[in-house]
Formats: sequence, structure tokens, C-alpha cells
Amino acid sequence: MIISKNWLNERIDVSNISVDEICQKLNSIGLEVDSLTKFNIPKNIVVGYVKSCVNHENSDHLHVCEVDVGKDEALQIVCGAPNVAAGQFVACALIGAVMPSGLEIKAAKLRGVASSGMLCSATELGLLKLNDGIMVLDESIGKLVLGKELSEYEVLNDELIEVELTPNRGDCLSINGIARDLSAAFDIPLKERVQREEEEKLLGIGRILSVHCDEKIDGSFLFRAIELKDEVEICLRTSLRLASIECNSSHPIQKALDYATHTTGVIFRAYDFEKIAKSKDDKINIDIKIEKNGSYGIYCDEKCLGQAGIYQTDVAKIDENSKVILIEASYSNPVVVANAAHGDKSQPKDEAVYRSSRGSEPKLSLGMDVLFDLFSINKSITPYAGASQVLFDKEQNIISFNCADLCNMIGTDVAPNEVVKILKKLGFDININSEQEQIYAKVPFYRHDILNTHDICEEIVRIIGIDNIPSKPLKFSEKNRINDTFSSYQHSKNIRYKAASVGFFECVHYIFDSAEELLSLGFKPCKAEIVNPINNELAALKPTLINHLLNSCERNIKNSKKSVKLFELGDVFSENGEQSSKFGFLASGLKSEPTLLNGAKPLDIDFFEFANLIQNIIGKIELKKSDKVPFLSEFEQAEIYQNGECIGYIGRVDLNVELRRDLPRTYVCELDFASMKFEDKIAKVYSKFPSVSRDLSLVVQKDFAYLNIKNCIEELKIGALKEFLPVDIYADENLGDKVSLTIKFTFQDANKTLEDEEVSSIIDNITSTLEKLGIGLR
Repeated sequence: MIISKNWLNERIDVSNISVDEICQKLNSIGLEVDSLTKFNIPKNIVVGYVKSCVNHENSDHLHVCEVDVGKDEALQIVCGAPNVAAGQFVACALIGAVMPSGLEIKAAKLRGVASSGMLCSATELGLLKLNDGIMVLDESIGKLVLGKELSEYEVLNDELIEVELTPNRGDCLSINGIARDLSAAFDIPLKERVQREEEEKLLGIGRILSVHCDEKIDGSFLFRAIELKDEVEICLRTSLRLASIECNSSHPIQKALDYATHTTGVIFRAYDFEKIAKSKDDKINIDIKIEKNGSYGIYCDEKCLGQAGIYQTDVAKIDENSKVILIEASYSNPVVVANAAHGDKSQPKDEAVYRSSRGSEPKLSLGMDVLFDLFSINKSITPYAGASQVLFDKEQNIISFNCADLCNMIGTDVAPNEVVKILKKLGFDININSEQEQIYAKVPFYRHDILNTHDICEEIVRIIGIDNIPSKPLKFSEKNRINDTFSSYQHSKNIRYKAASVGFFECVHYIFDSAEELLSLGFKPCKAEIVNPINNELAALKPTLINHLLNSCERNIKNSKKSVKLFELGDVFSENGEQSSKFGFLASGLKSEPTLLNGAKPLDIDFFEFANLIQNIIGKIELKKSDKVPFLSEFEQAEIYQNGECIGYIGRVDLNVELRRDLPRTYVCELDFASMKFEDKIAKVYSKFPSVSRDLSLVVQKDFAYLNIKNCIEELKIGALKEFLPVDIYADENLGDKVSLTIKFTFQDANKTLEDEEVSSIIDNITSTLEKLGIGLR
């Protein structure tokens, strides 16, 4: 969208506002400025008057002109422009003037004739191209005073601004639309238009035209007529503006329509009356019909003149012979136009679609007034009195909102009066319910993109300016979705990953099992019976994971696997049908498969190796001797404790079970997943001071439980005692029914290096306490 400051100034007073301020304001209200071009006429270029013009004696294209520039004597200037003629006001560059191209005007002789200046074309002045000759001046740019500098005429010294618009802002595809937004942004009222009075004794349009329309048309139409008495010329001011918007029309009436469209946003069509009328004195009937594609066709005696806002046929287009011309202004709902124009690729379209599909100006009388104001200054045009119109009956969309809610959306307080003022300047009709503090805004038809309160909020924000709204931190609160189910899933996944990382392979088995095999392991079947089991081997709900793991191990061993490590997470059912989740682990055969790295002779898996693997997976555990599990060896089985709670069992499979299933040495572990504790890891400060180790060899009874020694030492609550572990058991004939148990103690203080005397004192305290249990030093 091209606008100029001078053109804009006809609708809103921006004479005291710089073009840079205008550009900055346009950007701030969401109308992005794409480019800015300034036109400045150089000095020493003045208004001149061609008093006479004769052909050059020695040239077939040069002319010798006598030009009055308001001085005592006229200047003689040789000019080669084809359109130069006596009686013209022209732009005359005096001697000493420097043109925008850098050319300096000097006195010269052309084909032997002296020339004291230059008559200029628009392009030579740095303006846009208007024609192929010199630029002829008229009083549309202001009162022409001979010798007056052209740099003093604002129309010739203008700034062009190109605005990049988003598709929803069809209301700003006109000078009037841009001015309306700037009126709200700058808080400057739009200029009131002076109502033009129609001439008297004009022929009425009713003599030549009647209009009929289908019902339920979502649009409006306005028809007027003019008669051309002579050749029509477009004034300089209009020509300059049409050049700035790259108007390609050749007919002067079509140029006037393009000018009025760019000024107001109203879409115009021109029809040659004589091409569709049977005779000059005939009256034509215009029918507006709804087409199959939803658009509105314009017909005269079944001849299609075009579709409103989409295209015009060649049936009644105006040309250089047109005398009586019908002018049609139309508005169609942009949704209707867009669906019709873009729904079918074969649909004819012209340049009007760009504007009408985005939303043209619905106030058709505004465009007609600007157009006929332009016609009124041209004596060659005689208008017909009156107009024929079709107005669409549609209510404006009303958006109701509370100002407090609006401020919450914006993020800052905006006074209700300010909100109302902004909306009114943007064309909204406002009603206020003071008791309920509710505002009702009627949306103007040209703002079809305003649908709800959020759109109203956007309008307020862009006019106030996003930079004028104080920044606030984003408050984003989301409901905590971490629940017990999610935590359980995360913990189970971590255990599975750790098991895989230490060499275990995961198994997935049926929830059903063999009742016979379960009984052989000492498990009681679940009372809930399966009515239609898969087969006899899967006829009972499983109470344990171990049987399936043993069966899988047996298959792997038969397939020549020397080392088998398996695990499974699954649900089991108690005798009474209570469901719970278990983790089952199995290790059988060698510690690892024979490879070159282990000399092809790895050791068999043992109890401590298996228990260490389980601890690496689930964290620190304690083992307490047990004999409760019937299918485990009474010599190698234990209960697993974690944080003082029993969570499962571990041990070697009984030798009879191993033999019956052809298994090598096999260890199993089953854990109750619900009983496992997953506490947060707490970072603690580590001591920067060295640790001290001491070994104590104690003489204890062979059947004395180490757990008693452990509890006795822990009850002392020695702060510097970091850890203690049994490292060796020794027995010989000299000790009789006793053994030598070596315990390694590690001491470390967080604040200092421990002295030998302090360590010895602690050791003495430990030994004296153990003596109460009948334990002495070796």
C-alpha cells in the first residue's frame, strides 16, 4: 500500500509531524513500513510560462520557446519535447540550477540558437514518469506564480511511504484507512469532508437506469452516471499520485476511478451506456444475481457485465468513444469473494480481487463523493443527478466485554475512557452499561477480522503501543502431573535399565503358569480359577515369577548357553487372588560366557557375586539368613532388607530342583516392587581430610551371628566411623570351636585429620564394648 504525506494530509492533519515520526507510528501500530522515498525539487527551478513556441530553423524536432519566468525580459529556451506549446505553464530550470542527475544548467547554443535554461520533464526533476515530454503545470498543485520556486510547492516535494499489510487488514488498503488508524494513534481527528452541492437542472439517473437485485445479497451497490462533453484531462496532482501507485490505466475516467479507489478503498466499475442500451434514449435495467459460486453477477438484458469485486467482461468496457458512462461502486462480503474467486482456478479474475477478498470499503457514498469531487473540476464532465443503490440489510456484530477483564488480558490498567476513545476513532459504535461496567462495541463492516474480545484487546494494545505496556514476568503454572503411577513407572524403568546394564536380559512371560510346576516349588495355587485356560501348562494365575524364569533358563542352557542372566517385571497373584508387582532375577552357570579375555575359563556364579549384582541394580541392601523358601537351598538363602524392611528373598535353587531341570548352579531373587523404597538422592559434603583404616581380628564363637556384632558397634554412634566390613574368617585347631573374624574399620572426620591417639581411643571403645558380648581380640 503506497501513501504519501501530502495525500494523507487531506484526511488528517499531519503537517506538523515529520515523515520519520509517521513511519515510526505506523510500525508501532502493526502497519509495517517497507520503504520510504523522498522527492525534493532542486533550487533555481521555477514556474515559467511559454509565451510563444516556433520550430527551430535547423532542426525537425527542436522548438524555440519564449518563456516568461517573472523577470523583466523573457528567456529564450530551445526545447526538444514533442508536447511543448505556447500557453503552457512549465517547470523552467534557470542557469546555475543543478538537476538531481548532477547536470548543471548553463547558457548554450543548440544548432546555432542561444538557449538560457531548460524546460523540464517529471523524470528530469527526480519525479516519477508522467509522459514522454515536459511536465505541464496546473493549479492543482497550488496557485501558479511566475518565477516561484517549485521547491515551495508541497505536492511536488513529497514523501512516499510503502506499507506492508497483513491479509486481514483490507481496511487499510486506502489512504482513508491508514488515516483512520493514525487518527487513533496520534489522537488527531479526521478532517470533515465538505459536502458538495449538486448542480441544478441536471438530468436524473432514473431516466436511463433502473436496478433490480436478488434477495439476501451480502453486499451493497451504488450507481451514478456521467456524460463526457469533450476530451477529459487529469490534473497534475492526480497524475503524480497515480504514477506513485503505478496506475496502468489509459482512459482518463478509469484513472479517476483508480484514484478514488486508492483514496477511499471503494471498488468501482465503469460501463459504456451506449454499448448495452438499445438506443441513446433507451432506459436500461441492471439485474444483480447470485451466481452458482456465490458471487454477485451484474447483468443487463441477460448480458453479463461482470461479477462484483472479481472481474468485468468486455461487453461494456469504456473506450475513447464512450460518452455516457455508468459508474458502479460495490461492496461484497470478502468471504463470499474469496470463496468464489479462489475456489475455482478457471474463474476469471482481475486486480480488484486483491482488494475485495481482503475487505473493501463498505461506505460507498464516501468513494462516490471523492470521485465526483474530482469530476467537478473538469468542465468536460456533466454528472447525472441522483443515484440508484442497493443497500444490504445486515446487523453489525456486537462484542461485549468488561474493561477489567480486558486489562487483565493486556497486562496493565487502561482507563475505560481511553478504551472507548480508541475504539470510536477506529470506527466502532460504543454503548456502555455503567451499572454492570460492561462495554458493547459494534464492529464496523470494514473490520470483518474483529470477532471476539481478544481481537478488541489486540486493537487497544497496538494503538497504545506495545512498548508503552510495562513488562511483567511470565507466570506459567501447570498442574503437577507426577503421581504415584508415574513415579512407579519411572522407578521400574530405571531398575530395568540398570539390570540390562549389568548383563541381565529381560523376559516377558504369560500371566498364567503350570499349577503342577508351581506345587513342586511349594507355591499354593490361586483360588481364582481360569474357566477356559490356553492349555494345561498355562492353567493357573502365577503366584511367582521364578518358575517361568527357571523354564527360560532351562531352554537357554539346552541351547548351549554357559552363562544365563534373566530378569522380569510382572504381576503375580496370591492364594486369595491379591495382585502385586514383582521383580524376578536369575543367574545360572558361569559368571560370563567364555571369551579370550577371561581365558575361556570363567568361574561359576556364586551367592556373593549374584547378591552384588542385585545390589548394583536396586541399591544398598542387607541380607539376613532365612530358610522360609522351600525350593531354595537351606544353606544359601536369605531375606533381602532395604531401609529396615524386608522386600524379598535371594538364594540358590535347591540341588534337587537343579537336577530335575538339568540346570547348573542357579541363583534366583524375587522382590516385592511395592515394598521397595525409592528415596531422593541427597548430596552431602565430602571430607577433604584423609581417612584412616584399622583391622581388628576378633575371636568369636562359630555359631555367633555377625549381625549381633554389627548392631553392637552401630549403637555406639561413633561419628568418625565411616564404615566397617568383615574381610576375613580364619579357623584352625588352636581356636577350637571358635573362629577369627577380621573386621576392617574406616575412620574419617569432616573437619580435621584424625590423630593416632583419637583413632586408638575409638578402637579401645569398640573392643571394650565387644568384650561384653564375650568377644576378645585374637
